[in-house]
Amino acid sequence: MRIGEAAAAAGCTPRALRLYEERGLLPPPGRTASGQRDYRPAEVALLRVIRELLGSGFTIEDLRSCADRLHLLTEDPPPRCGAADAPEGSGSGVVGRRLAALDAEIARLVRLREDLARRVFGDDARRSAPEPAAEQTAQPTAGQIPEPATPPPPATSPVRAPVTAPVPAPVTGPTVTVGPRVLLD
Repeated sequence: MRIGEAAAAAGCTPRALRLYEERGLLPPPGRTASGQRDYRPAEVALLRVIRELLGSGFTIEDLRSCADRLHLLTEDPPPRCGAADAPEGSGSGVVGRRLAALDAEIARLVRLREDLARRVFGDDARRSAPEPAAEQTAQPTAGQIPEPATPPPPATSPVRAPVTAPVPAPVTGPTVTVGPRVLLD
């Protein structure tokens, strides 16, 4: 199949597909007699794996470091990564580095949230700051399937009235409202 068809089948653009080839994530595809790229189903399956891994937080550089083994993830079922008896968080390699980077980013965001709450609510930050929604903080334990988010209740009427909002008056200078305080720049 041609590049446009392969990209559409994998949920990406032809430009992204070329980028993955240039970076070494995909092997060079076969060519037609006229020189156009010709992708086989195995290459499209590998492209889907790459897209899934990128969507899971890996970077192109992460995947590039193990590009010679990415095709193994197209197997059904894919092989397990790491030893089954290894303690959580002890992983090395690409997955261990990505988990460590995510943990560092989560810690940074928690500190940022605490700092903001302290600035807005003062010393009562722990009591006054709203906690994140329970469904966002609850993590499933090993072997547990996470609960799907509850869909909103259906609307009582299929036709909704247009929402009108008053147009705010223009502001002459930058103003920031933080809790009960107003800060002027």
